[in-house]
Amino acid sequence: MAKQQQARQEIKQESLYLDDDGHQLHLRHIYGDQLGTPILMLHGTVENGKIFYTDSGKGLACFLAEQGFNVFVADFRGRGKSVPNVAERNDHGQLESIQRDIPAFLKFVFAKTNQPAHLICHSWGGVLLASCLARYPENLDYVRSKICFGTKRTISVKSVEKWFKLDLFWHWLAPKLSKKTGYFDAVSKKLGADNETRISVQDISAWVKQGKWRDRIDDFDYQQAAQSITWPPTWHITGVNDKLMGHQRDVKRFIEETNNQAAKFSLLSRSAGNHFDYDHINILTHPKARDDHFPELIKWLKNYEEAMSD
Repeated sequence: MAKQQQARQEIKQESLYLDDDGHQLHLRHIYGDQLGTPILMLHGTVENGKIFYTDSGKGLACFLAEQGFNVFVADFRGRGKSVPNVAERNDHGQLESIQRDIPAFLKFVFAKTNQPAHLICHSWGGVLLASCLARYPENLDYVRSKICFGTKRTISVKSVEKWFKLDLFWHWLAPKLSKKTGYFDAVSKKLGADNETRISVQDISAWVKQGKWRDRIDDFDYQQAAQSITWPPTWHITGVNDKLMGHQRDVKRFIEETNNQAAKFSLLSRSAGNHFDYDHINILTHPKARDDHFPELIKWLKNYEEAMSD
């Protein structure tokens, strides 16, 4: 415990900002060694970068920094510490994340470290990343590998939870509530850690309903583009208690859809030897994760580093 506390005290955190089209995109820089291999982390829908870290040193981002990695946690435009927030400006959707935010984050981290980064995504962040790389494959030069927690594009499961959270709230009520304000206040409804623009709600809803993986704005065919991509080493992870937002069946469907034939898949559960039956959120936030699958991520990342140096 003393060593762990000492390691946490050595970790530094700072906020960095990128200017883009009247927005300041926030990156939380968490590090002990700025010469360490860079990692860029991308959050999902109705959340922000805090899914990966706390100011007091908890979370996967801080754990990775303790192991010597140079970590950058992104907040997509309008979310987290990016400004203006979606209540102030909401004329953007997921296309801006794909076309502008992710390329800007990748290029910034590369310029700062002179190295491509490992990408770690939660939920919809993995969909946005795959969409960006399929549409703009030149950005693959900035990517070493990618790890996705609970990432799916479509949701096929049928349950009371699905009817309540998706059919009732996301597909029907969220568009109505956001029509006047331009954004869905997920925080006040206790449906997320951050809010989403009305455009994002419409964009995501169109894909989650098992629609085609095509852009709602300009009809770009992401699935067709993905077929010709040589994907970096990829690991998809989800929890056995993720019954809706990252169900194992839908995660596997997304792996097939991206034609990422070499991707590794893991289902975390007690029966598989894990300490806990994880769900969509606590797969990143549970105290046991630090001694459970987080160290396995370190092994996977370092094995990649060793293979690249041979």
